[in-house]
Amino acid sequence: MEASEVRVVVRKYDGRLHWHHATQRLGTDEHGIWLGCPAGTVYHRGDEGPIYTSAEARVMLIPRHEWWTALYCAPPAECEVYCDITTPATWPHPAEVTMVDLDLDVWRTRPAGAVEVLDRDEFAVNRRRYGYPPDVVSRAESTAERLRSAVTGRAEPFGEAGQRWLGEV
Repeated sequence: MEASEVRVVVRKYDGRLHWHHATQRLGTDEHGIWLGCPAGTVYHRGDEGPIYTSAEARVMLIPRHEWWTALYCAPPAECEVYCDITTPATWPHPAEVTMVDLDLDVWRTRPAGAVEVLDRDEFAVNRRRYGYPPDVVSRAESTAERLRSAVTGRAEPFGEAGQRWLGEV
């Protein structure tokens, strides 16, 4: 039986806890598993207390076997789509999904629809700090560029899919 509540756990490459928050399992489609984050979802960083509370509803897409996750934010948030470059997600059990953050991010703003790859400087620092292997560096960089193109072109799941799932939150 699948859990309705799913804890999202993001770690850094050295294994330390980075971000974590609770979500609700919405469903599955050809793109992956969709998780809902209603307005008021509390985000925690590391072992710190609550750091951030979302003002708007959001949905997360956890694709199968991909080196990224995606977050879709409801209006009026400036961020429409935010992709984190990560290691492929793993499910230690049905109520928890975990991945390793690889620093690079791709986002699309609203209303302009501008797309940008973020945190290249953080990636450069952390690849040395954590000793990312060459295959991880290559995979992270190529994934960011592939996502930049897909998000810009609104190729699914970066077209209407996220908006449809936002309606479920």
